Amino acid sequence: MSAPVRILRDAPLAGRNSFGVAATAPLLAEVDDPAALPQLLSRPEFARPMVLGGGSNLLLAGDPDRPLLALTGQRVEVLGEDGPVTMVRAQAGANWHRFVLHSLDLGLCGLENLALIPGTVGAAPIQNIGAYGVEAGEFVHAVHAWEPARGRWHRLDRAACAFGYRDSLFKHEPDRLVITAVDFALPRQAAPRLGYAGLGEALAAAGIGHPTALDVARAVIGIRQRKLPDPAVLGNAGSFFKNPVIPAARAQALLDAHPGLPCFGSGTARKLSAAWLIDACGWKGHRDGDAGVSPDHALVLVNRGGASGAQLLALARRIADSVRARFGVDLEPEPRLVGARW
Repeated sequence: MSAPVRILRDAPLAGRNSFGVAATAPLLAEVDDPAALPQLLSRPEFARPMVLGGGSNLLLAGDPDRPLLALTGQRVEVLGEDGPVTMVRAQAGANWHRFVLHSLDLGLCGLENLALIPGTVGAAPIQNIGAYGVEAGEFVHAVHAWEPARGRWHRLDRAACAFGYRDSLFKHEPDRLVITAVDFALPRQAAPRLGYAGLGEALAAAGIGHPTALDVARAVIGIRQRKLPDPAVLGNAGSFFKNPVIPAARAQALLDAHPGLPCFGSGTARKLSAAWLIDACGWKGHRDGDAGVSPDHALVLVNRGGASGAQLLALARRIADSVRARFGVDLEPEPRLVGARW
């Protein structure tokens, strides 16, 4: 049996972030058992640690200036039935995609639109990851976390997590809580969500008229594999920019001037397609040395081998500047930035 905590000094991080950029952590602790956290984080050298998940929503623009903490426990357990849903708990270190597939194997649905998103279960609530019209926060029942500063364990229900579009309590207070596990409430029956980004069309083209949750997951996997580069082959963090949300009146003015601009939502605000805005500015396939934009998806910044995090950030800033200059719309990055501010 491996030790519950492994401490590495001057730990190289190129293999621990999906961009594949080089950086070094002064200290990194890998923790298999969350019960070891209180003792570990009481040590002075591990004050104010930064939690490192799968590194798939991270841009290392420089070396971290504090210790890193990686929770590596991957246990998944069924807690029981609660009316029409089944409660499932996954430890923070569990691979997200494998967890989605496991939930489908259990006959549960809800997470199928979120298949093949890279990263860990513990990172999912922080970003409130979403894709194809579904957000993880919809199915979170509770988040378990340790608060080092106060020496307390917490169980936060869905409301306490304050989920929003790519947003949560944990994102606004990034260093206060260490997420150790997440409980999900997953239904056995639910109508598939097919109205976003060509998902319904992909299923129809495959001749699937009444898709199961597994059918939807397979279609999502196929679309993502066609659109997004594999980080193991070409370093990237998936979609680099959030889709901007702007007042409805401003969105209508943009639509009047650019009828092809994809626009979503109702009420007082609208969500615009960041990919369309970036593509319209001519960035798809652009390359500055080894820092570039995917030729297949304008939202995806890529490292073609030797780009630094600082070079990728500089490219991202140029892209955002051009969108602001042409459309008057501000873009915000999805990944967490280390070593720099946006």
